[in-house]
Amino acid sequence: MKMTDKLEKWLGPYAVQGLIRYVVALNALVFILLTIHPAYIDALRLDRTAVLHGEIWRLVSWIFIPETTGMFWIIFYLMFTWWIGDMLEETWGTFRLNLYYFSGMVLCIASAFIFGASGGNFFLNLSLFLAVATLMPDFEIALFLILPVKIKWVALFSLIGPLGYLVFGELPLKMMVVMCLGNYLLFFGPVFFRNRMVDRKNIQRQTKFKKAALSTSESLHYCETCGATEQKNPDAEFRVAADGKEYCIEHLPSRQN
Repeated sequence: MKMTDKLEKWLGPYAVQGLIRYVVALNALVFILLTIHPAYIDALRLDRTAVLHGEIWRLVSWIFIPETTGMFWIIFYLMFTWWIGDMLEETWGTFRLNLYYFSGMVLCIASAFIFGASGGNFFLNLSLFLAVATLMPDFEIALFLILPVKIKWVALFSLIGPLGYLVFGELPLKMMVVMCLGNYLLFFGPVFFRNRMVDRKNIQRQTKFKKAALSTSESLHYCETCGATEQKNPDAEFRVAADGKEYCIEHLPSRQN
């Protein structure tokens, strides 16, 4: 039994159904509060020093900070996040989605405490989007509500920023990207490498089969002198001599004479 199945057996009854819907609803509430009093955001951020001084609500409140302050964009962001959550829960089931999301939270918190960088909830939400894009890469979405684009291309474009951190960022930023997307790596990394290994073995098996078939199939041309065939010597040319037998060009009796 896989570890995920064991965990679901033990913890499945405690999984929160519609988890991402609750997150979206609290994002909407925080957006309203920030519109009224913007300074309120300072009390919600994931701050290592503040947490160590007793403000433990910050371990959770940071996931409810919306990524945008524009009215149009917040509606789009909330609807999109809701949709992603529903798709993952329908595909994975409630427990697996809970495990994926909460493991992402834990890794982001660990990044903030160890390296002083967490990236807010951007990477946590990005991990949800990457999961959907990996499970349904050819699913089309209406980019800007107009242009139909396969979700895998949007996902690749969304990785430009994180890749920039990995290439040009300082060590804390590099580690932040790796840890805050760690739930995606943990869930999909083993499957990716296993599939690559299977593909590699299939290619090796096909190559071996083709070589075996080539060596066992009958030859159309055969040199009576050296035994060359068009299979063993693809570049060789063959001719029929006056004696009615076939030879390669090099051993054709007329050339030797």
